[in-house]
Amino acid sequence: MHTTSTFIDRLNAAWTTRNSLLCVGLDPDPAKFPAHLSGGPDAIFEFCKAIVDATADLACAFKPQIAYFAARRAEDQLEALIAHIRERHPEVPVILDAKRGDIGSTAEQYAVEAFERYRADAVTVNPYMGRDSIEPYLAWSDRGVILLCRTSNPGGSDLQFLDVGGERLFERVARLAAGEWNHTGQLALVVGATFPAEIARVRELTGDMPLLVPGIGAQGGDVEATVKAGRSSAGSGLMINSSRAILYAGKGEDFAQAARAVALATRDAINRYR
Repeated sequence: MHTTSTFIDRLNAAWTTRNSLLCVGLDPDPAKFPAHLSGGPDAIFEFCKAIVDATADLACAFKPQIAYFAARRAEDQLEALIAHIRERHPEVPVILDAKRGDIGSTAEQYAVEAFERYRADAVTVNPYMGRDSIEPYLAWSDRGVILLCRTSNPGGSDLQFLDVGGERLFERVARLAAGEWNHTGQLALVVGATFPAEIARVRELTGDMPLLVPGIGAQGGDVEATVKAGRSSAGSGLMINSSRAILYAGKGEDFAQAARAVALATRDAINRYR
């Protein structure tokens, strides 16, 4: 437990000390690993560890996606990876991208998984089931809970754009997250980089709430439009995630250095528009 600081505190510190709004997503796909790592028993850990060590000073957060580990029975390697980040790069918060969404005792168990088993600083949660699906995570007062709001996938509009009493559903989620749901100050939102106008609308509704923004890089989101739409009054407020473009920048033994080069270029591109 981080008894002296909250996820939001740690994120604010990382934005400042690293001069970075870049979140490095960790989505390890062994089929894309360099040949010298393929087939090893701890290949997922070794690959991600090398990426982490090469990019930690450029990142405001790391975001491991749990499915990439669980699908390959590599949850132990995810535990080891987060332990490594905490030991070697303790100033960089870890977001467990799990998109959990359930109520009551089940949500309590998901919270234990994220915050005790994996020791993540924050977790992504689907708010579709409402306030009581979010509350169990808030019992960990030093952790963050990042709610899906306006997602970057093409089908996001199927539900998120529905009119609900004169506003769109994603706007309702943003308003609730900035208001009555956020009584502990732990919430943040996911808003995709593929929709700059909606990022701007969420920022308008939520003040300086942190926003996790996937969709630049491989998904084609525009960095300039994203930053200008989403930056807070202090010129921060964003965790702009890039995963594949950084992870698979190189295919040889120097893959980590190649990842660093792309991470550095991405961080600097983001900073040009702050």
